[in-house]
Amino acid sequence: MSEQNGASVIEVENLVVEYGKGARRHRAVDGVTFAVQPGECVGFIGANGAGKSTTMKTLMGFIFPTSGSARVFGHKAGTVESRRRIGYLPEVALYYPFMKARELLELYGGLSGLSRSQLRARIPALLEKVGLGGKENVLLRQFSKGMQQRLGIAQSLIAEPDALIFDELSSGLDPLGRYDLRQVLLELKNSGRTIFFSSHELSEVESLCDRIVMIHKGRVLKEAPVAELMKPLNQFEVVFVPPAGFEIPESAARHDLRHDGEMCRLLVNDIDDYPRVLSDLTARGVEIRRTASRTVSLEDYFIELVREAEEKP
Repeated sequence: MSEQNGASVIEVENLVVEYGKGARRHRAVDGVTFAVQPGECVGFIGANGAGKSTTMKTLMGFIFPTSGSARVFGHKAGTVESRRRIGYLPEVALYYPFMKARELLELYGGLSGLSRSQLRARIPALLEKVGLGGKENVLLRQFSKGMQQRLGIAQSLIAEPDALIFDELSSGLDPLGRYDLRQVLLELKNSGRTIFFSSHELSEVESLCDRIVMIHKGRVLKEAPVAELMKPLNQFEVVFVPPAGFEIPESAARHDLRHDGEMCRLLVNDIDDYPRVLSDLTARGVEIRRTASRTVSLEDYFIELVREAEEKP
């Protein structure tokens, strides 16, 4: 299947990855299926040990599947063809401490087939982009963890790949570093790059991604576009006093209605329903005492889904 025929950039189907042997055999990824389309930015979220890094390492060919399949740009994961157009940032990036930043990027760029003239043209601008301008000749042993993470992002971008796979994207970055990184990713996203990344910063996932894949104990817990996912997380409260003989309108009946003495409290979980509910209540003569809105964070929602999954047999 070729990308030109509309194939996904990343295709994972019934992926199973196991470690160890015999009684110590552990299933880290358990039948995961998802796809990432050209130009999409997809967030891969889950708790530590959920199977995120194992899945990403399988996509890069560092780990082989026990069963199922993983393909990148239509090619089997790990082949030269599948990796040629990918920029990758591992969860833990370790670099030679006595190399300079420029030398490291020259090494990675050279391995990607870039010429010396291309590297001379790209490296200063790329370091500037990731917040390391003027650090070309600084030894990596003098870099902080956050600076090393910025350099890791630079090495993943040096060959101007079509797709980016980042494992724990903002690891080691301070708030300013995360903000700078978000701007870089937004620029890459707007240029049409495909981005697939895991992160513990769910606010980052929320602001950058088109779609989210949630994973728990090696299985996909939820997969949805961000807009669809966030829609039920916006809640609107309407407190009102109903008139005698009041009957709840159909638009409000499907939402959470609670009685508190003479007053009623209605929680509307869909922003599209909210104006209609207010209009229908007013038309039936209710006395609206208070309205308020609140947003459930993606983090709270994820924790709720995990707890539900833990309670299931």
